[in-house]
Amino acid sequence: MWILFARAARPDAIYWPGRRWLAAVDAVLWPAALVIALINAPFSAGVVGMTAVALASLAAVRRTHRAIWRNERYQFTTWRWGAPLLALIGAGAVMRLMA
Repeated sequence: MWILFARAARPDAIYWPGRRWLAAVDAVLWPAALVIALINAPFSAGVVGMTAVALASLAAVRRTHRAIWRNERYQFTTWRWGAPLLALIGAGAVMRLMA
């Protein structure tokens, strides 16, 4: 038997001045970072790399549309991924200092 559990929808984000444009920067920044990482990779990514660049570009367009026109539904990626990445970098720095 297949059991499905429906999650409650996230509440709309609180709007504040400047949120729309900061969200637009956030929407473009993460896919652009992925594209830069793929272009500067020490190996040839080939067709997979080109496909990833195309998909990242499409994601940037979609995210920018949501950030500007549907801002109440946009969730910042930097808060979601930036904090764990910063924690990992900090843990690595502490381990390097201990060794």
